[in-house]
Amino acid sequence: MSRSGNAHKDHDSGPAAYDATPYLPERGGLPTYRQAAADCRGCPLFEKATRTVFGQGTSSARIVLVGEQPGDQEDRRGEPFVGPAGRLLDKALAEAGIDRDTTYVTNAVKHFKFTLAEGGKRRIHKAPDLRELSACRPWLQAELDLIRPDVVVALGATAGKALLGRSFRVTRDRGTLIPLPDEDRRDEEAERWVVATLHPSAVLRSDDREAAYAGLVADLEVAARALKGR
Repeated sequence: MSRSGNAHKDHDSGPAAYDATPYLPERGGLPTYRQAAADCRGCPLFEKATRTVFGQGTSSARIVLVGEQPGDQEDRRGEPFVGPAGRLLDKALAEAGIDRDTTYVTNAVKHFKFTLAEGGKRRIHKAPDLRELSACRPWLQAELDLIRPDVVVALGATAGKALLGRSFRVTRDRGTLIPLPDEDRRDEEAERWVVATLHPSAVLRSDDREAAYAGLVADLEVAARALKGR
């Protein structure tokens, strides 16, 4: 049962309706939240996307990787980071000494936002706006609350803003340990950290891909060292 009990009503497109909170379950673990997210109508993005793409990985993960939103292949397959950016991320994680199988991977926004190219066949990524980012924030917060990771990696500017607020700038804040804002922090817990870096898709688009990739790996190594220090 969703918190509002009306999760299957048609979406109200007014500004106040941009909120996924009514669709979150009242209790349960990640499988329950994943199932509930499949019916989310918290913003208009669900109308064109194929499906909700929820996070994937182990609930005991010590590190959570947060991207922007699903891409075309992720939307079709229902899994995060399975396209070219995901393959690049796998390679960078391995070089940084992080086993992807022990991580949890998700996105700040759970539906694919796109425009159609001329001819109406190819779907072109379009960045989510702040209302859509804010609407989907309850799902991301729920994932973090259920997993309680030691380190969260923000892959790109959108993920950074979702985790750290609108003042975040990836070019300024990347590669350093930033305290994770935590409204539900437990007093006995050690500080949890955010490490920001480029989104793998930005590396693929870079004019100097080799340098951009090296920077991604270096930032992930900061996260790996933080894990070893716990």
